Amino acid sequence: MRSTVAAVHDVVTRLQPIDNLEGEHRGHTLGWLRATDDVYRRVKPAEPPRHLVSYVVPVDPADGGVLLVEHVNAGLWLPPGGHVEVDEDPSVTAAREIEEELGVVAAVSGAPLFLTVTETVGIDAGHTDVSLWYVVELSRDQVLKPDTGEFHSVRWWTRDEIAAADPKLFDPHLSRFLRKLPI
Repeated sequence: MRSTVAAVHDVVTRLQPIDNLEGEHRGHTLGWLRATDDVYRRVKPAEPPRHLVSYVVPVDPADGGVLLVEHVNAGLWLPPGGHVEVDEDPSVTAAREIEEELGVVAAVSGAPLFLTVTETVGIDAGHTDVSLWYVVELSRDQVLKPDTGEFHSVRWWTRDEIAAADPKLFDPHLSRFLRKLPI
């Protein structure tokens, strides 16, 4: 096994699932990582058809609000994030993506909080993202420089606002992630 894939395997092994679905995603991902080293997207949008993604969820420590972006391609409110480059540590991807997409330099912990396996929707639909969800503390007062090519808008959401909104507006696993979020 390629050393960088082995490192991701170790990270996924240490994840403690919040529910049966995350447990299934974890088992599926561990099997996939053992079966192939071809886990990094090489050609947009879907080569190989399953690849690693890092989400980075900014959370305001004062009130637990989360920052989501209205993603142009997906047509959903999502956490910022993107595809893990070949041999890149997914936590480095998370830090790189929040800087590229929001203009924020932020410390990202070495361990993700959550794992999902999701069939993509929107313009680039039809492939599978294996997503590691990282958390970064970020104040609502932080000045942002959003990537207007990737996002229609950027917004802070309270948990109550997310719960009251149509779930189809968000990543299908967001509510499960919020249950796992300790803040």
